Amino acid sequence: MASDSKTFSSETPPPGSTHRTYRLFISTGEVSGDLQGSLLITALQRQAERAGIELEILALGGDRMAATGAQLLGNTSAIGSLGLLEALPHMWPTFQIQRQAKRLLREQAIDLVVLIDYFGPNLSIGKYIRRHLPKMPVVYYIAPQEWVWSPMAQGKSQISGIADQILAIFPEEARYYQKQGMKVTWVGHPLIDRMQSAPSREQSRAALGIAPDQKTIALLPASRSQELKYLLPVIFQAAQQIQKTLPDVQFWVPLSLEVYRQPIEQAIQDYELQATLVSGRSQEVIAAADLAISKSGTANLEIALLNVPQVVLYRLNGFSYWIAQTFFKFSIPFMSPPNLVEMKPIVPEFLQEQATPDNIAQAALDLLLNPDRRQKTLEGYQEMRRALGEVGVCDRAAQEILTMLPSR
Repeated sequence: MASDSKTFSSETPPPGSTHRTYRLFISTGEVSGDLQGSLLITALQRQAERAGIELEILALGGDRMAATGAQLLGNTSAIGSLGLLEALPHMWPTFQIQRQAKRLLREQAIDLVVLIDYFGPNLSIGKYIRRHLPKMPVVYYIAPQEWVWSPMAQGKSQISGIADQILAIFPEEARYYQKQGMKVTWVGHPLIDRMQSAPSREQSRAALGIAPDQKTIALLPASRSQELKYLLPVIFQAAQQIQKTLPDVQFWVPLSLEVYRQPIEQAIQDYELQATLVSGRSQEVIAAADLAISKSGTANLEIALLNVPQVVLYRLNGFSYWIAQTFFKFSIPFMSPPNLVEMKPIVPEFLQEQATPDNIAQAALDLLLNPDRRQKTLEGYQEMRRALGEVGVCDRAAQEILTMLPSR
């Protein structure tokens, strides 16, 4: 799937790398972007050390990226939304951080820029670079899902004018950008690497104190503030229905951001759920579960790679969704990553009006109680896994990025 890619190793350091510190700027947002950014930075540091290169990394991201040693210009892990109205509360903080980022790019000697997901803000940064710093190399890693959206998937990519190279994580994504005439390397999905250290079901249950035969469901309602309003009530109402059918079921809720603790705790009480809220143990919670009910996002792929059946949903403000359908002809074949990998319906997913407590509870109970349905999902996961690439994704991405460092 790669096109025109080079190999970078400790035997072939880039010219001028001796006694030279290269400064990278990495821009991403939201919880998932912070995770992917931290995995990439760790790989960049590892590959740079092998090559005898010194790196300084400045970033827009979150706590995970900061923990790797990146110097955060702004924390964007809680600044993110989908939908027109949903974006309004984030416009001013996003604008302020964008202004800081552009000042940094203008005033500091940045050698290379890596954009990770975070479509709107990164598109703005990319356009600024092309207008004012046209020679600065730009790599887009985990590109926006233009290849899924309609009618954009039939038209010209919005990032074709800003990225010198795309590091694609999905095969279909790589094919789309290659058709756009862009330089593309398919590296595979970074969660493949993260799963190498994932706990087993047995280990997770022992760590969390869950009995081997206890029916357990993981609820993943929110990594954006808007999702507390539009998704949490639907998911918790579905959980209520499941609890009535299966009185002994236990729910576990991994906390994505500490700021969401109080509203989620209150919702658990209001909906009278037998639920436990935990922080910093999302992989254990998912791995221990018999089923997950999750909002659409990167977590869906993590759930699939842990072989846990799942029900996926997403809802926006009704007016935002109407605008997207009416004026932008928004239409997608699938929304969850497990289904997008090979464009096949592996997991049940419900969007907007279809995302009702009844639909979610029914699909969840089917996966919990129907062995044939459950087995079909697990078989679909195995097929999906083969299309995600081999271990070493983050290192391959890091190697590609380091080949683009300018010679001195």
